[in-house]
Amino acid sequence: MSSVWKFCAAALLLLASNIATSWDASSGASSTLDTVRARGKVICGVADNEPGFSDVNSRGTWSGLDVEFCSALAAAVLGNRDAVKYLSLNRGDRFKALQDGEVDVLLGATAWTLTRDTELGAHFAGVLYYDGQGFIIPRNHSIASVLELSGASICVLSGSSDEAAISDFFGARKMRYQLVTSDRWDDLVKTYANGGCTVLTGDMSLLAYEKGRLPNAAEQMLLPEMITKEPYGPAVRMGDENWFAVVRWTMMALIAAEEMNISSANVEASKGSPTHESRRFLGLDADLGARLGLSRDWAYQIVKQTGNYGEIFERTLGQNSPLKLERGPNNIWSKGGLMYAPPFR
Repeated sequence: MSSVWKFCAAALLLLASNIATSWDASSGASSTLDTVRARGKVICGVADNEPGFSDVNSRGTWSGLDVEFCSALAAAVLGNRDAVKYLSLNRGDRFKALQDGEVDVLLGATAWTLTRDTELGAHFAGVLYYDGQGFIIPRNHSIASVLELSGASICVLSGSSDEAAISDFFGARKMRYQLVTSDRWDDLVKTYANGGCTVLTGDMSLLAYEKGRLPNAAEQMLLPEMITKEPYGPAVRMGDENWFAVVRWTMMALIAAEEMNISSANVEASKGSPTHESRRFLGLDADLGARLGLSRDWAYQIVKQTGNYGEIFERTLGQNSPLKLERGPNNIWSKGGLMYAPPFR
């Protein structure tokens, strides 16, 4: 009888092992990370005409917040910020490209929504940039708030979510308004520039870009409020939790470095920091990379090669960029913003 039980036990152990192996393979655990390492490059899905986020010049050089994030991811995984291939995707194909494995991570100023997070096979790793619908108006109108726009004419893309948001926001406050619509953004900008409407509405980052292109840019101002939420961030395929964690914690490392005042300029000196938090982050007192399947100094490589979140923001969207956007909600939490990294422990 004991031999029979031993045989059954061995069979059950073999069956459990096979099930576990099958589950690991079907779940795709670590598969994207392994693929990226074997390939030697991270493939990032981006847009090629999103000023401040992802844009490519005539020499084929990419720039923008999304591009910088891809560089940080390459630095974390491969130790080389330049080990990235950018795949330009249009809005209709971007999620299919992610599902089909054409890209390892999807950016392209893609907003995190319930539908995209549940029906399109995408898993958003977090918020890289908080955007929202805003308004631009000539300074000589002496208007300082959206709440002063009752009776205004508003240039807006016809049939867009921006148009619906205006109806909700102004309607709820019993504010009068008149829409000036077009299905072409460039035509709306021209209408606004020629005085055909009081304000132009769109994502705040897009309005900042257009403001810089107007011949009388100094005479224009962005109103401070946003009437919608458009949280942009990187998305990965569902079913690969390890790669999801790598992408998420790459983003958190950028934010945490700014919180700890660790920058590309002082990251070497920060190795001598007496604080346990900084030493753990840099891989000196703990090997946090092992939990992600990365090297011990992965976070150090991110900051050394790309800088922290604040550095990246300023050169792509902030005061050192053509858009010159204020940090606003994209500042770290200790300075009144929404950017917040969980503890590195």
